[in-house]
This record gives sequence, C-alpha cells and structure tokens, in this order.
Amino acid sequence: MSNASQSPTPSSNSAPKPPTETLPPNLVLRTPISFHFLAGLSTGVISAFLLQPADLLKTRVQQSPSTTLFSTLRSITTSPNAVRSLWRGTLPSIIRTGFGSALYFTGLNALREGVAKGATPSSALLPATLAGAAAGMQGEGGETQAIGTPATSSSSLPKLSNSANLFTGAVARASAGFVLMPLTVIKVRYESSLYSYRSLWGATGDILRKEGVRGLFSGFGATAVRDAPYAGLYVVGYEKLKPTLGAFLYGRTKEEEGKERGNGVMTTSQSATTNFLSGVLAAGVATALTNPFDAVKTRLQLMPGRYGNLVRAARMMVREEGVRSLFDGLALRIGRKAMSSALAWTLYEEMVRKAERKWVIGGGERKMQRL
Repeated sequence: MSNASQSPTPSSNSAPKPPTETLPPNLVLRTPISFHFLAGLSTGVISAFLLQPADLLKTRVQQSPSTTLFSTLRSITTSPNAVRSLWRGTLPSIIRTGFGSALYFTGLNALREGVAKGATPSSALLPATLAGAAAGMQGEGGETQAIGTPATSSSSLPKLSNSANLFTGAVARASAGFVLMPLTVIKVRYESSLYSYRSLWGATGDILRKEGVRGLFSGFGATAVRDAPYAGLYVVGYEKLKPTLGAFLYGRTKEEEGKERGNGVMTTSQSATTNFLSGVLAAGVATALTNPFDAVKTRLQLMPGRYGNLVRAARMMVREEGVRSLFDGLALRIGRKAMSSALAWTLYEEMVRKAERKWVIGGGERKMQRL
C-alpha cells in the first residue's frame, strides 16, 4: 500500500508545537443563553430568600427619619408572628430578584462576549477555567488531544478592560431594573409599615387605581442612577480583586491568575473562596458610594406625591433631615448587598465553570463555533 494514503508520522526529533499555537484564531466557546438565564434565576432566588429579613429591615429604616434599626427589630420580634413578619414580602422579592438576576446575567454575558469579541481575538473570550482545556483539544495538525488542563483562575468570565466592565455591568443592570420596576415598587410598598396591604394583588390594584401605570415606575430614575453605577463599579472591583486575592490567599502571581492559560491549578474551593471574598469587598465599596440614591429611591416609591422626583426628593431630605438621611440603612444595605452579590456571583461562576468543563470535555451541547 502506498505511503501517500497514510498520515505522515512526525519525526522523533521534532518537538510538538504548544497547543495554544494551534488554537484557531476565530474559535470561541459559547454556552446556551438558556443556561445563563437559569443559572441567574436560581442564584437570585436563593439569595433573595435567605436575605429577605435584611431587605425588609432596610426598607423600614429608610421610610422615616424617626425609625431606627433597634426599634424596628424589637417591634417585629415582639409581634405574634415574628418569623413570618421578617419574611414579609418574600414572594415579590423572589420574583423580582430571581428574574432580575436571570435577565442581568443573561444580558451581561451577551454584552461581555460581544465587547470581547470585537476588541480581542476570539481565543481571549475563553475564561481561564477553560482556555487550557480548549487549547488542549487541538494538537499539531488539528487532531484532538486529551482535555483536562487544570483551571488557572477563579474567573469563568471573559477578561475585559475596566471601562468595558463598567459599561457592560451598568447597561445590563439598568435594563433588567427597568423591566422589573413594577415588582420593585410593589415589593417596597408591601414591606413598608406605611401601607396595610393584605396581598400583592391588593397592593397592585391600589397603586393602579390611585396612580395609574406610572405609579408602578415610581423612583425609576433614582433606581437607575443607583443600580447602573453600582453594577458597573461592582464588576470592575470584582474582576480586579479576584487576581489580587488569588495571589494573597494561594500565593499565585497576577500573571498566573489573570493572563496565563492552561498552567497552574485552582480548585473549586479555592475559586469559590476567592470569588466570594472578592464579591463581598466589591459590593461593600459600590454600596457605600451609591447608598444616597437608594435612600432617595425608597422615599420616592413610598411617598411619590410628597417627594415628586429625584432632585426634589434629595433636596427635601437634606433640608429637613440633614445629609445623614441619605445614608439611612447603609449598614443593612452593605451587609445585604455584600452577601447577596457575593453569593449570587459565586454560585453563578461555579455553575458556569462546571457546566463548561463538562460540555467541552464531554462534547455535549456547548460547541466550538467559528465566527
């Protein structure tokens, strides 16, 4: 048989090319949109349920200058149904936070992949958790090789610049916030002691009857001004902190954590710890910077007739109650947002990490696609 029909055998003296050199320049790995939606939904539901008491206490504290955390907590805990009272408004919180997280993570993933695709080679789209595995799929001549390169980073996201992180985070959060604004208004009114709504349907009907559809969007300006910067600052801080904390906790250099692909090891527990602590710190800073907008937003949603709009509400609060009123509920909000964001992002990234490695290695739904 002619040798022409046989595949050439590499010379024993020729060294194989590094896998990363043969990765096609227009190769990108994609997870289905439905996966990001379901991952965001599940993480949002879990965090909303666990942290509902903190959200309710924050609303009560922000509704009036005479309300304190201690008096509010004492009033609730001494009531006949203390536990049930602490979880009042859980259903709208779960719906709002669950679907809000689903829309947010779905939109954020699409935006990040779009921005990264336009700014860098497609191989840069691969998160560090999979870049080594993807590179390992292509050997010399394009043949399939073994996959199983350990993760080098705690991140399951494409690496972007600070400005791109700020932009994508802000746009994704503001868009999700607008869609779910009616649920936010209903939730805040239902949690507040200023209203005696017996059901969510009763709250919705009362708002529509007295204020019309516009009432369901009360405080959207303040919410957008709060959420867009918060989400943008959070993503920037979160992505910056992960390599720094990875180096601090596990002795990894920033180059290993943020740039290398396919070298080094980061276990599931290490990546989860790094992501969670990064989320707590990033959320704490972003929350403190945006709390004035949250305080104004709460007043607008509870008493839109009195406060009118964002600027008027802020001026009235400062004039009547001082600058301190803009930071009412800050401690509660930092605690809740830090835990909520850190929990949601950690669970989301771990779900993405495990699913991507399973699909790539198993050759399942997630496909190598040419752009």
